[in-house]
Amino acid sequence: MNRPALPAALRAAALLAAATALGAETPATTATPVHGIDLAAIDRSVAPGDDFFRYANGNWLRTTEIPADRSSWGTGAVLVELNAARTRELIQGAASSAAPGTDARKIGDYYAAFMDEAGIEQRGLAPLAPELARIEAIADRRQLASALGATLRADVDVLNATNLHTGNILGLWVAQDLDDPASYSPFLLQGGLGMPDRDYYLNSSAPMAATRDKYQAHVGALLQLAGVADAQARAGRILALEQRIAAAHVSRADSEDVKKGNNHWARADFDSRAPGLDWQAFFTAAGLAAQQRFVVWQPTAVTGIAALVGSEPLETWKDYLRYHLLERASPYLPKAFVQESFEFNQHVLAGTPQLRERWKRAVDATDGALGEAVGRLYVARYFPPAEKARAEQMVRNLVAAFATRIDRLEWMAPETKRQAKAKLAALKVGVGYPDKWRDYSGLEVVRGDALGNAERASLFELKRNLAKLGAPVDRNEWCMVPQEVNAVNLPAMNALNFPAAILQPPFFDARRAAVLDYGAIGAVIGHEISHSFDDQGALFDAAGRLRNWWTPEDYAHFEAAGKRLVAQFDGYRPLPDMSVNGRQTLSENIADVAGLSVSYDAWRLTLAGAPPAAGSSGYSAGQLFFLSFAQSWRQKLREAALRQRLVTDGHAPGEYRADTVRNLDAWYEAFGAKPGEKLYLAPADRVRVW
Repeated sequence: MNRPALPAALRAAALLAAATALGAETPATTATPVHGIDLAAIDRSVAPGDDFFRYANGNWLRTTEIPADRSSWGTGAVLVELNAARTRELIQGAASSAAPGTDARKIGDYYAAFMDEAGIEQRGLAPLAPELARIEAIADRRQLASALGATLRADVDVLNATNLHTGNILGLWVAQDLDDPASYSPFLLQGGLGMPDRDYYLNSSAPMAATRDKYQAHVGALLQLAGVADAQARAGRILALEQRIAAAHVSRADSEDVKKGNNHWARADFDSRAPGLDWQAFFTAAGLAAQQRFVVWQPTAVTGIAALVGSEPLETWKDYLRYHLLERASPYLPKAFVQESFEFNQHVLAGTPQLRERWKRAVDATDGALGEAVGRLYVARYFPPAEKARAEQMVRNLVAAFATRIDRLEWMAPETKRQAKAKLAALKVGVGYPDKWRDYSGLEVVRGDALGNAERASLFELKRNLAKLGAPVDRNEWCMVPQEVNAVNLPAMNALNFPAAILQPPFFDARRAAVLDYGAIGAVIGHEISHSFDDQGALFDAAGRLRNWWTPEDYAHFEAAGKRLVAQFDGYRPLPDMSVNGRQTLSENIADVAGLSVSYDAWRLTLAGAPPAAGSSGYSAGQLFFLSFAQSWRQKLREAALRQRLVTDGHAPGEYRADTVRNLDAWYEAFGAKPGEKLYLAPADRVRVW
């Protein structure tokens, strides 16, 4: 399914940027040896200088099978599964004695409603009957605009693990305005597709053509399950409509360009610049009737979609709305709908052979609706104050190391350095969990109403975000929940979140040598800090204002380094017919190079001038640092999931992220990579960004 994608200029995630069911962005390693390097995984038949990822992980890659209900596997996925089991226990335990109206009771009732398969089966499509009737009653373009506006939600592909918002023609993200950091603005993003990206509709390759055929069959099957007549013919028209929407879309790489995305439209501009859609009806239904200013991230897409609303047959749009209503509701409908949705969205698109157990899906759904309430239970049990303090100290060490690197940049002018250090000093870093927990008192949860609960939670989130408009900007707000295995940088906010769930073994472990933590979680922390200074983050000043604070010469030098990194990643070809898109992944690749460099420096600074310890298991301390990094990116992906990632994701596959080491002089010193080996870069060719 497709939810509007949030550009990296607004959100730059390090690990899991999308749904956990796909698991495509999960850095990975085996869960068994949590206190050191996994020596059994190392393949010494591979020269480190030829393929460092396979040197560090080759034996693991040969012997590990991806579980049947996953599209990828590795440590991130293992931690997701571990946290799901922990969360299930917390939910059931809290709900057993919780008083009505409390967050714990809401958590328990939400979970129980999702788990009530018998009740869901018995109710059939009855919960959808009112909405289906409203779609059937649409008689003109104004009513169509209202129906489309009613689907707008403050949900893009960052937070929610369900497919509740598939098919929204536009996405909404309420965030700090890029020109006025003291105010919130509503950002409108292109949407409307049922598949992950425009490429799935427009690419003429045989795999994509086959996927389109399967998508049309899936659309028809879902309509047929709902008793819609002539389902396959209607599916063909829906696919054709979505192909026209896709043709209006901006590419994923262009969507990541903040300079192209920061377009302020007044309310009156929509009528003249995007005719065809009754914008008054649309915004009224969306709860935005009083809003006079918007940021339109992909103007040509908004214009193209609006024209289609005005030109395509009304009956086709009604079929489109019926299908997407069924698709987004499918997790909460009878088994036939659940299975049909799985067959396409997970099996076809991601290669996953088997539907995940219902309790795991129930945990995901509960996290999506009441994430911080669940997170409050999680940190009380699993994230002690001592670990929070230890992580905060590591963050301080990394920030100090980044400041030192800025001071040492020979190519950067003093004025640019001053601005960069001011931005670094203004970073707002959250570790473990938010300072203030979200209030869920306004969310109604009814035991026995799984679909109603999901829709009320979605509307609750929309209203919570709309309430920000006109209010002071809150830099303390988190966009991730504590039990999420992830980390995030919000460049416009100049803020970082490191959830509790990633601050545990094997990424962060007090029982092992500090050098291993710096190679693993240290590189993640450095990566997130560096996002404030990547090709998009570097365009914002310390206050989060989109402003050029560089000298022309310094910025030209910075851009040149980025172009070299684009070329480096363009050269990676995971599949015979597909390469990594260096431009699409540039922000993440800059953050990987800079983050790893900064973490290495931070580790050396902790030594206070003393020589590194002797290391262990036949490896020097420097070698252990880089092995820890490479093993943290261990992963296996099914081919369909890999293809989806190459098309849609701003992150390169894990093996190429692990090979980031080829840009650091210290790696060459540690492993002796030499000319003639595949990863070897001459000193002048190594990309040094910060």
